[in-house]
Amino acid sequence: MNQEHESVSGQSVIEKSKDDSLSILVVSGRSGSGKTSVLNILEDLGYYSIDNLPLSLVPNAAHKLVGESSIRRIALGVDIRTPRADLSKFDAIYDSLKQTYGTQAVKVVYVTAQESTLVARFNATRRVHPLMAQDIDSDNAKHIAFNLPAAIKKEVELLEPIASHADIKIDTSNLNIHQLKDTLREHVGMDNQIVINILSFGFKYGSPIDADFIFDVRILPNPHWNPDLRASTGLDSEVGEFFADYPEVAEMNDDIAKFLTRWLPDFLHNNRHTVTVAIGCTGGKHRSVFITDNLQRRLADSMPAGLKVVAKHREKSRW
Repeated sequence: MNQEHESVSGQSVIEKSKDDSLSILVVSGRSGSGKTSVLNILEDLGYYSIDNLPLSLVPNAAHKLVGESSIRRIALGVDIRTPRADLSKFDAIYDSLKQTYGTQAVKVVYVTAQESTLVARFNATRRVHPLMAQDIDSDNAKHIAFNLPAAIKKEVELLEPIASHADIKIDTSNLNIHQLKDTLREHVGMDNQIVINILSFGFKYGSPIDADFIFDVRILPNPHWNPDLRASTGLDSEVGEFFADYPEVAEMNDDIAKFLTRWLPDFLHNNRHTVTVAIGCTGGKHRSVFITDNLQRRLADSMPAGLKVVAKHREKSRW
């Protein structure tokens, strides 16, 4: 095992990536250790992920995604299901990737877990280890049937060509999914980011079913009943001047902003990627639009790093 490789408790060997830096991760590991979860998390972090890719096709996939599609973050999953002949050629494939894309761009992520943990996970899920289904001893060219403990041990031997090149080695034995995500973010040099969508809408067209919070502002004065303002929207200055005459509008805006300022930062630690805050009035044109626009500007200045606040107006096509 390369002595320079880092465990989950050590400092990450991947340098902090700039948004435009190239990152190609070959993700492998023992069955049941969480390799698929790692790929899913990386996909949430902006990586283009492909699972169960034959190892011999990794260079072609990288070329297709980087050279032809200009994708800058790629995670390619390879495991024991790849042809055995491919595993013996991992050194050459790995060296080729580094020569093509640079040493810092190509990393191997190896996911593992203690044997007792793997046995417990397979027993709990009742899934069959890939080597228990069938295997061929290439030296003797015969069929071998493994029980679970034997399959787990054999897999370590077969994956050694990949494990020995691991730049990042993660033991998931005592990690839950949230801790695994935090660990990956640290290793790939990406801060957690959540998009806060402040969404205006009209109740007459139905409430948004994907909203995490819904605030009803129909209690506020309605510019719709002013003939001079009916064609305007909550983004127009004349509507803002109308609302300035009603202190309850500012009070409503302050109360919602206070609530969101207090609670939205907690979502950074809740394994979320988006939070939708819906602001509704009758038609989604005046009151909800005005409050949404004000909240977006106010929260954008007060939220901690990692929370991006954007304003959206669902009924805009109806204006």
